[in-house]
Amino acid sequence: MSKSIRQVYGEALAAMGNERKDLVALDADVSSSTQTKFFAKAHPDRFFNMGIAEANMTATAAGLASQGFVPFVNTFAVFITSIGYIPTRALACYADLNVKLAGAYCGLSDAFDGASHHATEDIAIMRALPNMKILCPADATATEALTQLAADTHGPCYLRLSRDVYPDLYTGDATFKVGHGNIVRSGTDVTVIACGILVHKALETAQALEADGISVQVVDMYSIKPLDTALVLDCAVKTSAIVTAEEHNVIGGLGGAVAECLAKAGSGVPVEMVGVQDTFTESGPYAKLLEKYALDGAAVAAAIRRAVNRKK
Repeated sequence: MSKSIRQVYGEALAAMGNERKDLVALDADVSSSTQTKFFAKAHPDRFFNMGIAEANMTATAAGLASQGFVPFVNTFAVFITSIGYIPTRALACYADLNVKLAGAYCGLSDAFDGASHHATEDIAIMRALPNMKILCPADATATEALTQLAADTHGPCYLRLSRDVYPDLYTGDATFKVGHGNIVRSGTDVTVIACGILVHKALETAQALEADGISVQVVDMYSIKPLDTALVLDCAVKTSAIVTAEEHNVIGGLGGAVAECLAKAGSGVPVEMVGVQDTFTESGPYAKLLEKYALDGAAVAAAIRRAVNRKK
């Protein structure tokens, strides 16, 4: 795939606007970054550049939603989930309004801008909000499908989008539902439950570990909230070991959601978490940052080996 996730999103949103006249897009003066420039060009009467005023933008979106529109609110993930938090909580979530937050540049993907622009706590923030749904695509097909799913599903929704190019994972006939995940590789020794770019790191690692006789199942948990608890528990029964992998703090994200699910069910399987180890990150080349903060294939492989060894 030659297009970045953010470009796929921008083109998908513009195309959806051709079919749905209730769709509107709001941006915090970063439409070239979020790629809402495609929507702005195609539907200038339904595009609103709100300036660098994320809280006002989200509050305006809530007002539009109350009048029957389906607003997509766009800026960097770190800002939409922090500066935009209060109106998201008090207006969009409290009233269960049809507001869609599109957080571009998730995780460390805004690599050179450093900690101020890296979003490594956004899942935790959004998970804690009642009525909020969280969707995280792992390739172009998923990005198109989840953008459509967000528009079609009532209530507030957070789309976690990367600026990067992801490898192809799905074909055009793949299906996605809120509250579900997809098994993208079968295995018997351990299950890696991942989202976003870490799905690909998990698949690469699973292939490499075959030579060592370790059979790795990989799940793309594209719906982080609501979580596919039935799938998590099925994986725990099948493989008796779980690894979670995410481009996010290990506190409060996908790993936390999976651990909560297993604990509530009384599952005693070993769990290992791959993620940012509760620290602020720094600027640098994206690939180098993933390596430094243990978000690469080597980190996934190490977690898999620990989980399998704990079964013995």
